[in-house]
Amino acid sequence: MFKELDPLLHSQLRLAVMSLLISVEEADFVYLKEQTGATAGNLSVQIDKLREAGYIEVQKTFQGKMPRTVCRIKQKGIEAFNEYVKALQDYLK
Repeated sequence: MFKELDPLLHSQLRLAVMSLLISVEEADFVYLKEQTGATAGNLSVQIDKLREAGYIEVQKTFQGKMPRTVCRIKQKGIEAFNEYVKALQDYLK
């Protein structure tokens, strides 16, 4: 029997964000936007969904006069990502 895939991570952009965050300590919004090729608006919405789910934490600060948004994956996000990957591997067997 196949496990249900986490619908939150099944979105291509949210999965891309999580994949990037799992391999770094933190990533700022500009980096995530460049790496995913997403628009600022869409990326912002998807980051909010991941934050609301408790998968990532978002810190908004200023660097000089410029706003800076930094994202970090939380333990709940790491666990959800690992479960998602494991479920996908089960599908591929």
